[in-house]
Amino acid sequence: MNETHISTIAEEQNIKNSQVLAVADLLGQGATIPFIARYRKEVTNSLDEVSITGIRDRLNQLKEITDRKETILNSLKQHGHHTDELEKKVIQAPTMAILEDIYLPYKPKRKTKATVAKEKGLEPLAHLILEQKGIDPVSEAGCFVDSEKGVESADDALSGARDIIAEIINEDEQVRAAMRRLYTEKSVLKSRVASGKKSEGVKYKDYFEWEESAIKAPSHRILAMRRGEKEDILNLDIAPDEEEALNILETLFVKSDAEDSSQVKTAAHDCYKRLLSRSMETEIRLATKKKADSDAIKIFAENLRQLLLASPLGPKRVMGIDPGFRTGCKVVCLDRQGKLLENDTIYPHTSEKKKIESAHKVKSLCNHYRIEAIAVGNGTAGRETEAFIKELPLSETIQIILVNEAGASIYSASEVAREEFPDHDLTVRGSVSIGRRLMDPLSELVKIDPKSIGVGQYQHDVDQTALKEALDDIVMSCVNGIGVDLNRASVQLLTYVSGLGPRLAKNIVAHRNENGPFSSRKKLVDVPRLGPKAFEQSAGFLRVSNSENPLDSSAVHPESYHIVETMAADLNCTVSDIVDDSSLRDRIDISRYISDTTGIPTLKDIIEELAKPGRDPRDAFEAFSFADGIEKIQDLRSGMKLPGIVTNITAFGAFVDIGVHQDGLVHISEMADRFVKDPVDVVKVHQNVLVTVLDVDLERKRISLSMKTGKKTAGSEKKRSPVKDAGIQGKNKQRIKKQPQQKNNSEKKHPAFHNPFAEFFNDL
Repeated sequence: MNETHISTIAEEQNIKNSQVLAVADLLGQGATIPFIARYRKEVTNSLDEVSITGIRDRLNQLKEITDRKETILNSLKQHGHHTDELEKKVIQAPTMAILEDIYLPYKPKRKTKATVAKEKGLEPLAHLILEQKGIDPVSEAGCFVDSEKGVESADDALSGARDIIAEIINEDEQVRAAMRRLYTEKSVLKSRVASGKKSEGVKYKDYFEWEESAIKAPSHRILAMRRGEKEDILNLDIAPDEEEALNILETLFVKSDAEDSSQVKTAAHDCYKRLLSRSMETEIRLATKKKADSDAIKIFAENLRQLLLASPLGPKRVMGIDPGFRTGCKVVCLDRQGKLLENDTIYPHTSEKKKIESAHKVKSLCNHYRIEAIAVGNGTAGRETEAFIKELPLSETIQIILVNEAGASIYSASEVAREEFPDHDLTVRGSVSIGRRLMDPLSELVKIDPKSIGVGQYQHDVDQTALKEALDDIVMSCVNGIGVDLNRASVQLLTYVSGLGPRLAKNIVAHRNENGPFSSRKKLVDVPRLGPKAFEQSAGFLRVSNSENPLDSSAVHPESYHIVETMAADLNCTVSDIVDDSSLRDRIDISRYISDTTGIPTLKDIIEELAKPGRDPRDAFEAFSFADGIEKIQDLRSGMKLPGIVTNITAFGAFVDIGVHQDGLVHISEMADRFVKDPVDVVKVHQNVLVTVLDVDLERKRISLSMKTGKKTAGSEKKRSPVKDAGIQGKNKQRIKKQPQQKNNSEKKHPAFHNPFAEFFNDL
């Protein structure tokens, strides 16, 4: 274990070296993040999943640097450049950028202007000029004229010497450090529309003439401009003021006004324009892209967590409906375990006769299967189908709920769906997914690629490897945080259980199908290839509800069963008695059960779990209904107050479904009667909210909403400009500042319809 890495991470995260070392050791042994966070608190001193994930990611980053250092040292030795001093500099390099700066002068190069000049024997002239001792460069250059080497004149010699000097400047560590600092702190993003692309790239029109500080530019704008550039709509440049950059080079290298210094100055300018500026722009592009990716992935991951942890209706007999107009509505009936019992198609939107037939069919199915809830997909014809169902004389106990069907079509066409329903078409599978999603969002959504669920921000533009890792972390965290019913879970759900993965998940389901339900956790060891390590990692997150041992349905790990059994023996009762009787739990002095491997954190967790064994940590389900009579965007009017559901959160606000087949945007400046720095401080995905319609743009299908109540709170008198929040600078800022102040919300144009957010509607 690299002690330097351990110390670096401990200092960065403000934790102890021993904590970092413990996490590194456990990860090295194959332990998962949920397992470490839940069952190894004594070892890590109660680090949470966020800290453990940060340690893992930083260890991987530092390993990349270490591996690169080894590669560079091998290259230096291979090409005869190795010295003890150089090796020390390489080993001590703190970042990849500095490491590459050290290596740059010794890096094998393809033929450059400088290497050509060196082949012509002009290197001594370059060094002579660079010393700047007041020589006459033209006179000295005459000594290097050699037709056989291709140096026809003194001017040729000077030109070659300047090429060598330019490369020397470009490879200077001090120069690159200063230039990197300048580019990082003072670069400006400049976006211009490409020639002849105005009509084709109209969705990027906010960036046709745009500039702002690169360091302040938010994630979504950087990704939007890069996408426009990739589509050849925009030309994008990132650079600081050129004069300031040239001044840095002149300060470092030009010593006087003499003729030889003039040659150095010319070489420095050439270095910047031909070499350094390109190199630094590449670096700042990568840096801004990496930060933008990180911010976007963070938003996506948090949105996904909130969606996965949405309240489940629970095991109910559900009718799932995938709505449609001309093609009809596919109806399925599911039992309390989500098993498909029957499917049919109704046509309530084609004619009055068909509507009556559909009504009879729905009532008959509800009665026959004793349906307790009806899940209606919120896609095309969703509101109309919901209205039709609500008109029927069904039992008042039947809940009728619109369900977000994002990703259902992806699932229905997947190999997973084909394996589960080989004899049914896409529409049946989609309806089943809608019904099951109401019963348990997590269990159903894990079957779908998270990128298809619709809660991301430019998810196709960010680093896909980093995105997948972050989303997998979130899914695993949610699955293990809730716990999984061993006898009901699908292969896909079991795949995310700590220590399992796809192969063992399939083995568990195959064993369950062949031998019947698991009677206890310990029966897991009978599953082929599920060894002691996998059992240790997974058992605590799996639940067996009908086991003889009540602890099998709890989050108490089997390795701690003996502790609870000792507690029961000390109280002269059974484990079941402790679970059922809070007065018995109150008599337990946990300090009596501390050991070398079990401390207070684990003992507290055990007592808490005994009080609520296997209880679902998600919020209780609350039924939601959209406003009656508001079913399409044309029904909206400014000033309307409507219930809605948050469907997506971005850096600049939240999108809300108000039941008109087009989400509206609540800009961050309209989220509360106080200043809001981050939308996640106010809302979460799938949250029920009350919004006011500010503006409706029918042509572009854009809806501007507000969550403000009109009540003043402390500090609400001082309003921040949404333009300022967006970080807009330069003439764009001045142009928007000149717009007249609107008098009321009903007249106010929402900031989303100005720079820089308009293109986001097209993306989402």
